[in-house]
Amino acid sequence: MKLSRRTSWFLSAFGVWSLVIWTTFVKNLWKDSGGQAFTGGDHSQPTAFFWVHLLLALTSLALGLAIGTLGLRGLRATRREPATG
Repeated sequence: MKLSRRTSWFLSAFGVWSLVIWTTFVKNLWKDSGGQAFTGGDHSQPTAFFWVHLLLALTSLALGLAIGTLGLRGLRATRREPATG
């Protein structure tokens, strides 16, 4: 299957955006001092909230990486094609 250049750029941008957003989310989750992520702010006692959101973030990071990789492969493939027209 061939991806258009526009689609490849979109997938690449989505991958980068996803990596930035979810990395920031995990950092903020780890720094949580409000008591939602960790019982009493103690990092040795994570709550269910922490585990659910960490799983969500890791899944989204993996999907963002996969989607971004597809976009980059599509861009590389369009660069190798001879110019038509």
